[in-house]
Amino acid sequence: MARGFSQLLKRAELLLAPSRYTCIACHGTYTRQGKLPLCESCSAAIPWILHIRCEGCGRPEICPDCNRRTQAYFVQNRSAVSYSPLMKEWLGVFKYRGHEKLRELLGTMLLHAYYQHQKHPAASANASPYTELITFVPLSEQRLAERGFNQAQQLAEELSVLTGIPVIDVLERTRHTDKQSFKTRGDRLEDLQGVFALHPAGRNELKQLTAQSGVQSDIRLYIIDDVYTTGSTLNECAKVITEELAVAVYGISWAR
Repeated sequence: MARGFSQLLKRAELLLAPSRYTCIACHGTYTRQGKLPLCESCSAAIPWILHIRCEGCGRPEICPDCNRRTQAYFVQNRSAVSYSPLMKEWLGVFKYRGHEKLRELLGTMLLHAYYQHQKHPAASANASPYTELITFVPLSEQRLAERGFNQAQQLAEELSVLTGIPVIDVLERTRHTDKQSFKTRGDRLEDLQGVFALHPAGRNELKQLTAQSGVQSDIRLYIIDDVYTTGSTLNECAKVITEELAVAVYGISWAR
């Protein structure tokens, strides 16, 4: 009798105890569930970009890169977070160790950058309806073979699930390039010349859509990337697209 009562008491304690969750980032446990699958400490450490100083690239401080750019082929870029050491660590675990659950976390964080576009006048200047599409910066075949997946594509697919905006395969790489993070701004500009081309299937799909709308601002294409540094990659991608197709290109990156 006493044993049965003790077991019932233990079951009641388990039912009444707060649920415990595992933090995706630090693997610690927490009880208060928020919008992201993180403990309070990790959530508080995220350097969200809340105040925009550069309307072009979405930088939270004065931007020398946009001032030096002779021609911008994209409307604007917005990023979710500043590229702090902690964010660099999270991205590294995702990109180089294939931590699948971080894909969901980083993809959800992209929503912040997407909503930043909606707040800016350039995103709402045209009152007419428009079609939204998502694409991503492609990897070379060599880089894809090394990594096993394209992190920008996976983030694009996560954002698509959350927003309902379709993903379209628009771009492809014509040749392999070394990592851009190790290069100067001038070297990046030179190295990216002619590195992107329109994917045949994506070109045809966009042509059909633009033929139906007939107005450039009626098609809004978001290019997803993990990190925005100088904007050279985004600008080159947008150049290839806008030189042939009547599409308004926007950038969404996880970090800036």
